[in-house]
Amino acid sequence: MQFVPALLPSLIQAIDQVIETNAEEVTALDQAIGDGDHVTNLQRGIKALVAQSDELAQLDWVAAWQKIGMTMMTAVGGASGSLYGTLFVAMSKAARDRPVVSRAERTLDLQAFAEIFSSGVDAVKLRGKADAGEKTMLDVLIPVAASLRQGAADGAALADVLGNVAQTAIVGMESTRDMLATKGRASFLEERSRGHIDAGAKTSQLMIGALVGVLRSV
Repeated sequence: MQFVPALLPSLIQAIDQVIETNAEEVTALDQAIGDGDHVTNLQRGIKALVAQSDELAQLDWVAAWQKIGMTMMTAVGGASGSLYGTLFVAMSKAARDRPVVSRAERTLDLQAFAEIFSSGVDAVKLRGKADAGEKTMLDVLIPVAASLRQGAADGAALADVLGNVAQTAIVGMESTRDMLATKGRASFLEERSRGHIDAGAKTSQLMIGALVGVLRSV
């Protein structure tokens, strides 16, 4: 399967719907150990992307990811906006720097996407000064990136890769429940942060699950 920007409206719509559906649950998670505004902030960025989705579909990947990243930075604000913005801006740069991905290129295969996504996740790690095991969205993004790279390296069928990615995201999200938070407001709770799923990890898992659902149906 080739990944093309024409998929973006469907992907963005799926993300919008899954976050809307689970907004109350995620807000409760965030209120337990965070500021309680994670979903509200995230939805501002998603709604901005919904409004831009037709325009994004006409761009190449380099330009589309750059625009998505800048939109998330400006519309979401706060830590989530900075981190998601960094993810997509870094993906844009990684795509631009690849010899096989020119400005005119509008298709990506699984291997190229896996490498580009991994570059974005690495940038998020640097920006957030965080890694796996610290009760953040990275506990989902890092293993998902590894799963994508492994699937591409193995030459696995796309359906199998997508299934593994969805399951990996769930496992990563669930793993945050018993972690000690070391970043953000939750870190001030120290041991009391244990026993709660991180809201950022939950929304990352939900969005990845929604993306997988769309790609499975294409």
